[in-house]
Amino acid sequence: MTVSTRLLHDGWSFTAEGASVPATVRAAALAPGAIPATVPGSATTDLLAAGLIDDPYLDDNERLQGWIGVTDFCYRTVFSVDAGALGREHPEHPERQQQHELVFEGLDTVAEVSLNGVELASVRNMHRTYRLDVGAQLREGPNELVVAFRSPVKAADEASLALGYRPHTNHHPYNAIRKMACGFGWDWGIDTSTSGIWRPVRLESWSGARLGAVRVAGTVVEGVPTAVAVVEVRGSGAAGGSGALGAGLEVEFEVAGRAVTAAVETEAGAGEVRLELAIPDARLWWPRGHGEAVLHDSAVVLREAGPATGEPRACESPRASVPLDRVERRIGFRSAEFVAEPAETGGAVELRVNGRPIEVRGANWIPDDAFPHRVDRARLADRLGHAEYAGINLLRVWGGGVYESDDFYGLCDERGILTWQDFLLACAAYAEEEPLRSEFEAEARDALIRLGSHPSLVVMNGNNENIWGRQDWGWEAPLDGRTWGAGYYYELFPALVAELAPHIPYTPGSPFSPDRDAHQNAESTGTMHIWDLWNERDYPHYRDYRPRFVSEFGWQGPPTWSTLVESVHDDPLTPESPGMQVHQKALKGNDKLTAGLVAHLPLPDDMADWHWAMSLNQAVAVRTAIEWFRSLAPHCTGSIVWQLNDCWPVTSWAALDGAGRRKPLLHALRQAHAERMLTVQPRDVGGLEVVALNDTGEAWAGELVAERVGFDGAVLARETVRAEADARGASRWTLPVAVATVGDATGELLVVRLGDAVAHHFFAEARESALVDPALQIDAVPAAGGEGGAGGAWTVTVTAGALARDVTLLVDRVAADAHVDGGLVTLLPGESAVFAVRGAVGVEAGAFAHPGVVRTANDLVAGRR
Repeated sequence: MTVSTRLLHDGWSFTAEGASVPATVRAAALAPGAIPATVPGSATTDLLAAGLIDDPYLDDNERLQGWIGVTDFCYRTVFSVDAGALGREHPEHPERQQQHELVFEGLDTVAEVSLNGVELASVRNMHRTYRLDVGAQLREGPNELVVAFRSPVKAADEASLALGYRPHTNHHPYNAIRKMACGFGWDWGIDTSTSGIWRPVRLESWSGARLGAVRVAGTVVEGVPTAVAVVEVRGSGAAGGSGALGAGLEVEFEVAGRAVTAAVETEAGAGEVRLELAIPDARLWWPRGHGEAVLHDSAVVLREAGPATGEPRACESPRASVPLDRVERRIGFRSAEFVAEPAETGGAVELRVNGRPIEVRGANWIPDDAFPHRVDRARLADRLGHAEYAGINLLRVWGGGVYESDDFYGLCDERGILTWQDFLLACAAYAEEEPLRSEFEAEARDALIRLGSHPSLVVMNGNNENIWGRQDWGWEAPLDGRTWGAGYYYELFPALVAELAPHIPYTPGSPFSPDRDAHQNAESTGTMHIWDLWNERDYPHYRDYRPRFVSEFGWQGPPTWSTLVESVHDDPLTPESPGMQVHQKALKGNDKLTAGLVAHLPLPDDMADWHWAMSLNQAVAVRTAIEWFRSLAPHCTGSIVWQLNDCWPVTSWAALDGAGRRKPLLHALRQAHAERMLTVQPRDVGGLEVVALNDTGEAWAGELVAERVGFDGAVLARETVRAEADARGASRWTLPVAVATVGDATGELLVVRLGDAVAHHFFAEARESALVDPALQIDAVPAAGGEGGAGGAWTVTVTAGALARDVTLLVDRVAADAHVDGGLVTLLPGESAVFAVRGAVGVEAGAFAHPGVVRTANDLVAGRR
């Protein structure tokens, strides 16, 4: 192989410059060696590691560290190169001279890069990879590499003036520079405004020829699995990598035991080769619930040309030549379409994979840490495991964050989790003039080339809420005729997707309508965001909508108790104490939490009860929404809840809190996303109907039993019917009057069963119901193989002495890292539920019976009526 790679992650330090820099930091920066830096990393996390700041996630430290965003940071390292590695010994053969490039995969954000005192580049984009020729600057012995970062806050302010003001939803003009939007804070996010080398940096050296950009994808062409590779070949030489390639090169493309080759015919410094390989017997890649996510190893190999046949051959065929360069990808064969009809032709919206309509049960994904460099593969695997538990089959990577890592997409490929990646524009108008336009094109090219091989990626989306925002958020007057981003969403991005990743469907925005002149957040067609319920109304009003596809909706709730008390140390801790306010970023968030609670549950005065009430209400609100959207099938084909994860400890819409702990909402998602689910919904003409949703490949049939039951367990009315729901289908039954007509709304409920599926429907809100102490019996025993709780595995059985509504184990209060496999279970008198707990290490069985651990809706109501 002619290409050598050397990571440059060692020996970094940095200094801080600016009037706001604290004296302790200024002194540390002047000490020998300055402040040690970790690469990949950030100034904030380096300051934290050096003991110069406290954890920004705790209490009010965010405010105290605002100086970081207005500070310039200068990073330095020294690395050595020996004479042989420089490779400058062939003046008569430039193709043999060594080419050297510094490759920065991520610089956050505005910086000048220099080597040995020579400026190499001035950069302004966190989302790009920079490849810098250093052949003329690299020298034998020590080489000093410097990255001087400019204050992102000051850079954004100046860029906003230079470009002309564009509306945005933040206290900083994040839309004026190409930094992660939520890095300046969001309505769930901390304002870090930091700087740093946030992705790897390396030195690459080679001679002769090498592979440049490589695009590989598995597709289905006229029913035949087909692998496609589009390969750039680059030559080295004196002209910064633009030397002649010369004759006698070929590219070999290997997939699933077969290979095809093509000659590199151009004599220019960079040539492009396209190869296709049909593999009729290859198995397709399928998303979760539809089949196996089959992946195939592929490789693109640059060789000196051997005997060429131009025909596919077996990989084991011998080659006489040594590979010059090699790029490997794991691919899956699949087709994908995102169909959105105009309203006048029906308005249908549908995601199809391999020609099959997919019911989307999704969640939105944000950066899993405010400092994304801290998110590794193991952490991503943990989060995706929780997503699988919640029945999620699609994750939408939101446009105010980052283009996610290959680890994220690779894990989704393996697990069959579909992915949707926004281009990184969110909740703002964006200038279409230079220098911003070129930055958008460059970062989009990088992202499409890097991510396009992943079979899980089935949607590239132009923006988050910007087209809708221009229509409904009062942008016209402040824009005053300025560009706002339409050229990106309707011209640049679709053209780039068509050029670089035509196998990935494109949508112009979320929400969007296929008719550009129509309202862009309409329920009649396209995708829709539903936020008026959380902001202004109440969650039962989700049933006022009949959307075709909902790509955002949600309800707030606090983090788990363990995460809350780890991050907020107020004494006393109350919903309105100072630290709680810092960790609530939504406008009037606590007011909305209260307004959304009191119609359903009393507002508690006790902090632990407040925490449980808000957590429960969040779960029930979202469960209500998803069950309604699914009950509309096939009219509504998918929903993507806001949001799966958090980036720090905060009251938010997430189902996993900032520490990765399961909130009750995650159990609600598991219930509402069940492949076979029953739900009871009001009919438009009055009465109630049962809807059976069957998102499996086999028909679902059996005896449907509907009972109206008193809270004491007595059956007041009972009806049965032979029921069947087709594979990938839904069926509906209107409940007979005897079952659907309540005698005492405060003391009765409906229980509907079909096989193992059960639905409970209450005729009154919990606060109006005759709920009493459920007299729970809790029995905890070590799980098999976990004698004495060793390993933290427990089986907890909860038996109800009286009706128990939404039984949930808050097991993080037993052990901070414990999690449980269920929650929000309603039990009739005498019924039991069995829960599997993991991670509860070193606890006693009696801890599970603590009243703060096993909670019900009854706790909030009993004795208050």
